[in-house]
Amino acid sequence: MDTNQQTIENFCTLFDHKFLPMGMSLHQSLLTHAQSFHLWIVCMDELVEEQLKILALPQVSLIPLKEIETTELLAIKAERSRGEYCWTITPFTFIAVFERRPDIERVTYLDADLYFFRNPQVIFKEFEESDRDVLLTEHGYAPEYDQTLLYGKFCVQFLTIKNNISGNKIIQWWKNKCLECCSSSLIDGKFGDQKYLDVWPVLFPENIWILQQKENTLAPWNVTYFKKYLGCQFSPVFYHFHSLRIINPRIILLFYGYKIASDFIPFYENYTKSLIKSLQIMKRSSISIDDIGFESFFNNWSIKQWIKYLINRKIRFRILPNFN
Repeated sequence: MDTNQQTIENFCTLFDHKFLPMGMSLHQSLLTHAQSFHLWIVCMDELVEEQLKILALPQVSLIPLKEIETTELLAIKAERSRGEYCWTITPFTFIAVFERRPDIERVTYLDADLYFFRNPQVIFKEFEESDRDVLLTEHGYAPEYDQTLLYGKFCVQFLTIKNNISGNKIIQWWKNKCLECCSSSLIDGKFGDQKYLDVWPVLFPENIWILQQKENTLAPWNVTYFKKYLGCQFSPVFYHFHSLRIINPRIILLFYGYKIASDFIPFYENYTKSLIKSLQIMKRSSISIDDIGFESFFNNWSIKQWIKYLINRKIRFRILPNFN
């Protein structure tokens, strides 16, 4: 696909083989709602690179991790967990796309566990009218889930940066900060790649636009709040399926730690259908379905915490068909 056309929206994401079903579902939602587009995928391990080559998803370009890993990245790789290293890579995804296609005007980074329910052009229209260089989306926390002090005001989930002098200056600043520190623990006001975004409106006030359409960027931490307090009719552009995990080939953990109103369970049902389709395609392509297992996921949970989540309806599972 010719990604030079202005009508084509360029997105980038990154994931390893454990997140392949989610990445496939993200891609499917773009095919349904975001035509025309091109998706650049940074393959965080060699296995997912090979799997994606087998799948040959349309309108996708693969970027192997080894083509991104600079001397600076390799120097700190062993010191960081898998998650921390993925966060460290995020600014490099923009650089990788712009280096490969310097004619592209902008790129939007997407978390792999996003799923689109409507065309994102309504978001891009607001950004274009702002005439700024970077688009940020807020977490938009419900008061009972407010974690701004820990995770930051803004979420990396959907982040657009223009390929111009100002945009690339901000990418370089972010890259350098992530190389310095990208911890999964709060350190001196820093958390992962995300807390750095909090200071962008201060450091780059003429370049940053904060999306006003919070109701179009929903997640477990705000979906019930928008319905209860704003009375919105919900048809979001995307939903961020944070905390959803494939426990094993038959069981999906839909969410935990959040109380999701029954009105919004259909979001999860629709996403589950997409995941099932992704898993079926993987099965037909002889790609193994990886999982995290109950023990590895819940090994730090106490019985008291389990009971609390169950009583308060802050945890939900979904049984999948047998793919054997």
